[in-house]
Amino acid sequence: MGMPGLAFAALILAATASMASAALPVTFVFGDSLTEVGNNNHMQYSLAKSNYPWYGIDYAGGQATGRFTNGRTIGDIISEKLGISSPPPYLSLSQNDDAVLKGVNYASGGAGILNDTGLYFIQRLSFDDQINYFAKTKETIKTKIGEVAANKLCNEATYFIGIGSNDYVNNFLQPFLADGQVYTPDEFTELLLSTLEHQLSRLYQLGARKMVFHSLGPLGCIPSQRVKSRTGQCLKRVNQWILEFNSKVKNLMASLNGRLPNAKLIFADTYSVVLDLIENPSAYGFKVSNTSCCNVDSNIGGLCLPNTKLCNNRTEYVFWDAFHPSDAANAVLAEKLFSALSSAAPSAAPTIAPTASESV
Repeated sequence: MGMPGLAFAALILAATASMASAALPVTFVFGDSLTEVGNNNHMQYSLAKSNYPWYGIDYAGGQATGRFTNGRTIGDIISEKLGISSPPPYLSLSQNDDAVLKGVNYASGGAGILNDTGLYFIQRLSFDDQINYFAKTKETIKTKIGEVAANKLCNEATYFIGIGSNDYVNNFLQPFLADGQVYTPDEFTELLLSTLEHQLSRLYQLGARKMVFHSLGPLGCIPSQRVKSRTGQCLKRVNQWILEFNSKVKNLMASLNGRLPNAKLIFADTYSVVLDLIENPSAYGFKVSNTSCCNVDSNIGGLCLPNTKLCNNRTEYVFWDAFHPSDAANAVLAEKLFSALSSAAPSAAPTIAPTASESV
């Protein structure tokens, strides 16, 4: 359903640091299962859902909410620190809900940059779908406060974008899907980049100026990929593809900043932060980072199903299921990123220096 980009905290902090005077910043969230807060629950035929036990066991109330973890996402935790509420899922809102004036979450499990990514989930909101819904949201805002005020709100809002992992995990890396057979790795990356450029440009045309795109994490090290290794190690080739994708997205963001007036696109590179947590879990109080707390079957989906067995201590595992970090891991990473960003220049997102371990 996604991968541990774990950079959502960086997205929020990097962008809101420059809005210190704004008590309640308006935020619009686009992404996949790492940032979803329940949109897929409102799609009857979607197979990309987490609305059953044991998801939400460590969330307030102990019930599943559509978040793909046992508790909070990093976005939830950082929002708490900033004193704001996480934006609600778009599909949960009524047509004229006033909540749109404070921000909306369009993220959807299984979503990708490409429209055919996650096709076997039947229903999910691709990045294009999410942008289409934002266009509708803007029209609703115009109706409520007028065109001039709506344009101002959209220009000043912050847009957090975390997407692309499913394009690899649930598309290119699946041997039974066409893209992995039709394109070389380089060709596939270029396809993603050209599509993403068009999508970011469209968001800009709709009024988005402050856009923060977080890097993909080391996909080759998540449980769903490790099982493909005979020794259970990280897949070096996959990680290399991700590093190349991240590098090209960073260049794309810089290019768009140079071409689009008043654009403030930020690339939040947290690949090595994620990798360090996976490679050195004991340094952060964890015991296991190579498999998930929930005893999932990575060969048939990798989600935590109601009939599966949980680990004895959920706080000792970095991963909750085959794709997503645990609440405890999200808390550690949110705190780490919060501290780093609190001391960072307000106009720039942190760039984590590559380490030797990135060659895995």
